[in-house]
Amino acid sequence: MKREVINIIKIGGKTIDHEEKLDRFLNSFSRVPGQKILIHGGGILANQIGEKMGVVTKFHEGRRITNAETLELVTMVYGGLINKKIVAKLQSQNVNAIGLSGADANLLTAEKRVVKTIDYGFAGDIQKVNNDLLQNLLSQNLTPVICPITHDGKGQLLNTNGDTIAMTIACALQSQFEVNLWLCFDKKGVLLDIKDEESIIPQLNPSTYAELLSKSLIHEGMKPKLENAFRALESGVSKIRIGSADDIDLAIANEKTGTLICA
Repeated sequence: MKREVINIIKIGGKTIDHEEKLDRFLNSFSRVPGQKILIHGGGILANQIGEKMGVVTKFHEGRRITNAETLELVTMVYGGLINKKIVAKLQSQNVNAIGLSGADANLLTAEKRVVKTIDYGFAGDIQKVNNDLLQNLLSQNLTPVICPITHDGKGQLLNTNGDTIAMTIACALQSQFEVNLWLCFDKKGVLLDIKDEESIIPQLNPSTYAELLSKSLIHEGMKPKLENAFRALESGVSKIRIGSADDIDLAIANEKTGTLICA
């Protein structure tokens, strides 16, 4: 029996922080047929607001280090301003969107990341996805819009990488749906040369990825995205692409854009 297709799409700050880009993406997203889930980040806007508040942002290998002040900042910006703006804009496109954090209806339970070499502060590693909730929302023709804030079930909010959330939800739903996972960012795909916008790698498999890593040809900020993509592949997610958020409905229709993650 053929399973229903669901598109799980993640967008980042460089789409969100520019009104015209966001409007273009959401207009395109509204035309994606069938079931869909949108996961968003919002790093640049959080940084800008943080600067005004005197909150210094630190990163390590593309991941935000979240102290108590930063957690308050990202919760306000991701879970409040950005999430509700996206939901309101989707409603104007006749998409019945519902904005969620991981704490809402216990959607995403996480635990604070164990300190190894780097202390990421209040960063959360997901432990459980509430599949029943997602399927219930989807059955009511609601489109979940999920911000990158999770919780530990004990009252503590946690900041969690948006690509990781997208990957984890894709893995959780792959037994019920044919899942297409799209990790969108500001480039057309994974680049062989960060200075050359056209040096797109059309396909990446684990061995090619390992080879490029050994030659230091993978940009630091791209590593978390690729690691999540390969974890999704290992868990049975059938289609994974990394590329631009532009014209996502057409990208989904022709399946020829960006970088395909394959075995």
